[in-house]
Amino acid sequence: MERERTRKRPRLAWDVAPPTVLEPQLALPVPGDEGIERKHASPPRRDDDREGHYVFNLGENLTPRYKILGKMGEGTFGRVLECWDRVTREYVAVKVVRSIRKYRDAAMLEVDVLQHLAKNDRGNSRCVQIRNWFDYRNHICIVFEKLGPSLFDFLKRNKYCPFPVDLVREFGRQLLESVAYMHELRLIHTDLKPENILLVSSEYVKLPSYKRVSSDETQFRCLPKSSAIKLIDFGSTAYDNQNHSSIVSTRHYRAPEIILGLGWSYPCDLWSVGCILIELCTGEALFQTHENLEHLAMMERVLGPIPEPMIRRSNKGAEKYFKRGSRLRWPEGAISRESINAVKKLGHLKDIISRSVDSSRSSLTDLLHGLLSYDPTKRLTALQALDHPFFRNPT
Repeated sequence: MERERTRKRPRLAWDVAPPTVLEPQLALPVPGDEGIERKHASPPRRDDDREGHYVFNLGENLTPRYKILGKMGEGTFGRVLECWDRVTREYVAVKVVRSIRKYRDAAMLEVDVLQHLAKNDRGNSRCVQIRNWFDYRNHICIVFEKLGPSLFDFLKRNKYCPFPVDLVREFGRQLLESVAYMHELRLIHTDLKPENILLVSSEYVKLPSYKRVSSDETQFRCLPKSSAIKLIDFGSTAYDNQNHSSIVSTRHYRAPEIILGLGWSYPCDLWSVGCILIELCTGEALFQTHENLEHLAMMERVLGPIPEPMIRRSNKGAEKYFKRGSRLRWPEGAISRESINAVKKLGHLKDIISRSVDSSRSSLTDLLHGLLSYDPTKRLTALQALDHPFFRNPT
């Protein structure tokens, strides 16, 4: 049986624009109205489910302040609920973390990072804004501004039709600005991916596609009305001066130095940015793999041989991927014929971009080579990438 190559990761659902009627049956209090406690009581206590998730019904309150309107997403950390904030009179997204020690601890680290980002914000940060946080029935709850769908969700809704290169340029510029801002504060995101980049608005326009399904039926694709995006999910963010875990990043966006056990720092975020830009241009993740040797073989197929000095410095765990003489143990080390074919299917970076992008091909390819440099010391920084001709001189 062929191995399924789809990505099994939690997704945020496509976000429908909220209704315009704002709880007309409620006499909405102004900030500071203590009557809110009496008027909107919390539901009776219930046991959490077996995984430690908070159990709720739609329309209930999450503390007297927040009314639960729906579930926006779910992940290993917990659930994201759409709520109505009775004090500020706005829709918010509340991340309700599982009542398990390691997730509670991670949530408090995320709160620390979010507050650090907000405190230093000069007004144009591309990072999601924290509104509030509280501990409710042993669940850390983090309140965020409500945003639109993720870039991955937009691609999925569009049947993986890629974004136009001019839109990718705008997304890339904002993403690099947010990464530069984090790196300036000595923070490394470590989990950059299209799922963690949200459009600010849910609004979109529907345009006819170039492809026709039949002579009398036109295929449509959606484009966001606004290119504004914000970065989310700082649960894996690390300070540069703290001890770093050995494995970070979602597989498809993981830098080679992590796989080879060479340690990691700021450059791992820039590798992820390079992978993201290619995915936005082509509609597909570049390295669709679930195994290290295949991943390294895919990298060599797209970018050429891994530098020997990096291979020589790799840790004991990575030695098994190479023969003597620093050559990758491929294809003899492949786990299946399907794995070999998956690597063969890939082409050189220039060819991948040429198949999907008409204008700005050469400058985009040059930028991507800088972001996807094997050697992290030679990889572009976020500020260097922002100064690249792809962003400075669009053609």
